[in-house]
Amino acid sequence: METRALGNTGLHISPIGVGAWAIGGGGYAFGWGPQDDEESVAAIRRAVDLGINWVDTAPVYGLGRSEEVVGRALKAVGAANRPYVFTKCSLVWEDGRREVAHSLQAASIRREVEASLRRLDVPAIDLYQIHWPRFAAGATTGSIEEAWTTLAALQQEGKVRHIGVSNFKVEDLEAAGRIAPVASLQPPYSILRRGIESEVLPYCQAHRIGVIVYSPMQSGLLSGRMTRERVAAMPKDDFRHATPEYQEPRLSRNLAFADLLAAVGRRHGRSAGEVAIAWTLRHPGVTGAIVGFRRPAQVEGLIGAAVFRLTDGEIAEIEAAVPR
Repeated sequence: METRALGNTGLHISPIGVGAWAIGGGGYAFGWGPQDDEESVAAIRRAVDLGINWVDTAPVYGLGRSEEVVGRALKAVGAANRPYVFTKCSLVWEDGRREVAHSLQAASIRREVEASLRRLDVPAIDLYQIHWPRFAAGATTGSIEEAWTTLAALQQEGKVRHIGVSNFKVEDLEAAGRIAPVASLQPPYSILRRGIESEVLPYCQAHRIGVIVYSPMQSGLLSGRMTRERVAAMPKDDFRHATPEYQEPRLSRNLAFADLLAAVGRRHGRSAGEVAIAWTLRHPGVTGAIVGFRRPAQVEGLIGAAVFRLTDGEIAEIEAAVPR
């Protein structure tokens, strides 16, 4: 599988990476419902076998569970084939409580990195990212400047190899960049969510900031496997129930759009999900796409996105059909 340079880090990553949000399971505000840990480990192993060389996780995914499962998968893969491990900080919770808060304070981040190193069981984290610059669900303690100064110190200390951010706007990137270079940005990006194209992606291109996008299939909605019945049967602790794209009137329009992606994919023996992912990778400012795998079979059905290329005509056809 080809690799792409991630900004100025020196890391060369596969076009798609394993997203470990969903393998954190349910039981908290941002959960995906029940998940089998053995299937999660098997999915990561299969992804690595097929050439994917990075995993993106976060402490808040399952309130520690995702990082622990990733740590188990790393042991199963073995040191010789170990993928790069990317994780995050700033979303925190208290032991015994499942309420998520937000802290950019230095002391909090230092506690987080030690906990992540322990759960992942690695000597250093390959890419450590600030998860959010601010938190819509509650107040933020600390500041971007305090947090980024702390990450730069952790890099100097060797606890993390590279430092990046997630969900930052241009002004946030500039605030961090005045303290230390930003290696990468992780923003949301899909055919249905294109807000980063006007300012964020051009800024990252101009400053050689690597971009790894999340939710390229809009949390599974564009996978080609989602149906109205599956949506109705989702467990109550699946966060997607509350998202507008999964609710009417958008749901029907989005499912019809996924059918069009499936039709484009059939011309090439590809799935709708592979088309959706490949669409994000077509942009020269995007380094890689984070793809959530919960079972090995899902890896098999989406791995082709790493090499599939849409024609200019197909890109125009897809973009003309985007639900408005």
